[in-house]
Amino acid sequence: MTSEPIRIAMWSGPRNISTAMMRSFGSRSDCAVTDEPFYGAFLKTTGMRQPMADEIIASMDINWSSVAKAMNGSVPEGKTLWYQKHMPHHMVDKISIADFPDHRHAFLIRDPGHVVASYAAKRVEVTPDDLGYERQLQYLEQAAQMTGALPIVLDSADILQNPEGYLKASCEALGIAWDAAMLSWKPGMRDTDGIWASHWYNRVVDTTTFAPPKETTPALSDAQQRVADDCRKFYNRLSAYRLKIL
Repeated sequence: MTSEPIRIAMWSGPRNISTAMMRSFGSRSDCAVTDEPFYGAFLKTTGMRQPMADEIIASMDINWSSVAKAMNGSVPEGKTLWYQKHMPHHMVDKISIADFPDHRHAFLIRDPGHVVASYAAKRVEVTPDDLGYERQLQYLEQAAQMTGALPIVLDSADILQNPEGYLKASCEALGIAWDAAMLSWKPGMRDTDGIWASHWYNRVVDTTTFAPPKETTPALSDAQQRVADDCRKFYNRLSAYRLKIL
């Protein structure tokens, strides 16, 4: 008798090493990965004009229920582990974290100043809702109620400072075996990348491992600073629960 595969839902805001984390898990021979499966449904429902919106909608399943069913269904390629990269701010329909009761939930956070600066580098306007911090906190609380235990919270700065230590600790917290293959990957695009990779993933496609953390605080305009400040109260509450290692 075969055991039930493990499904990991990583709830991350944008510009948050989420794609590097997907590369890391995708380097495991036992792990399938899925890239923001609700993005098309989000764009169709909201009408938000983000880069490549029409192409993204045309390329994806935009039915909320069928996407959720797929994420709870058969694991691609018959793998025993499935890493799903989710953006909480995409969840604007009745489908929510509650529709994934058997997933192992994790949350990836990053200092909002760096996130806003990364958005600005792409010349994309940003609001607090675009970054998903408030929804992350709501989902964290829901996940704790669903499972009876606080889910894992990871800060991208910690991972970049000590990739091996935090990846090992993450695997332990998620109840999966450590695999040193997670520390590096081949450069380039992946078939599993969303078609938006050509706009957003220009840096990560050239990487082969986690980059060192940025030491300097980015300069923001007054408007950008207000967005970062609006998000910080939620970031601080999430950060209070983050995984810490000695």
